[in-house]
Amino acid sequence: MKISCLFLTACLALSPLVSASAADKVQPVRMGCGLMTFDTVPGWGLSPEGKSQIGPTHGSVVIDKAGNIYTSADAGVFVFSPDGKVIRRFVGDQYSRIHDMKIVAEADGEFIYGARNANAEGIKFNSESGQIVLKLPFPKESGLDLKQFAPTAITVASNGDIFLSDGYASNHIFKFDKTGKYLKHFGTKGNEMQQFNTAHGMCLDTRYEPNRLLICDRNHEPKGRLLHYSLEGEFIGEVITGLGMPTSVAVHGDYVSVPDLKGRVVILDKTNTIMAVLGYNPDPAKGGNYGIPQEQWVEGIFSGTHGSYWDKDGNLYVQDWNVSGRIIKLVRVK
Repeated sequence: MKISCLFLTACLALSPLVSASAADKVQPVRMGCGLMTFDTVPGWGLSPEGKSQIGPTHGSVVIDKAGNIYTSADAGVFVFSPDGKVIRRFVGDQYSRIHDMKIVAEADGEFIYGARNANAEGIKFNSESGQIVLKLPFPKESGLDLKQFAPTAITVASNGDIFLSDGYASNHIFKFDKTGKYLKHFGTKGNEMQQFNTAHGMCLDTRYEPNRLLICDRNHEPKGRLLHYSLEGEFIGEVITGLGMPTSVAVHGDYVSVPDLKGRVVILDKTNTIMAVLGYNPDPAKGGNYGIPQEQWVEGIFSGTHGSYWDKDGNLYVQDWNVSGRIIKLVRVK
């Protein structure tokens, strides 16, 4: 049953092969199987002229309590309504190149936490006003002497503790309290069981009590994998391997979406069994390729999947690592 389901997933995602340059003529593509079946929304997030509005993307997606969708691009953060209209944006040097985001509802509002690898910091800002209330530079209190600090992922525990992964450099994961005070670091670069070969993505895995960290070990050989660590930095175990190049993770109830940079999104259940594979790109020249211009986008086929997030109804929003800036809405089929 599992084999036929995954075969069906691939078949559904391969048809029809229609260019997104004629968005008004593109038909939705159905992908996935069983509980995890989705329809694409052609042209979602594009301008009235059918063009991308966000520019090059190498970032993330999150959704606030009102259902608005935030996606980070090279230029900054763009906020869409559920029907794909840009309702506000935070652009400029303070918000550029946010590689990963999390959104947290706190007593005085909702806040975006971001990891900025190119700017060597983590940040926290108000999701409505854009006011930056916290910055997390390299913590000198750690006693480490690093040649580079390039955070790729960030997440927040229920008590406000912040975890920042130095995924493009040392592969240490730094833990801070809610005020930004350095607490500890753990993990190191390598290819052994308890090491990270690019700790690229990370989230709080709320499927388990107590909560734990779910971490993407993107370049682990021979295939990328997910790991569990406790919130105190203790290794729990390898969750699943053979995922290609997992870039990020997003939890929705008992389910996890895992974008693979090679061009697909894998859905796992609470036992970490693969339920569906979405948007699989069969072309090795295009999977994991940043340079696919908008006129070569194919409805239902991803190229460099980098970020994803679920809304309250179980719909998925997926961002490609892409020169033209691509974000895709997938509506869950009831």
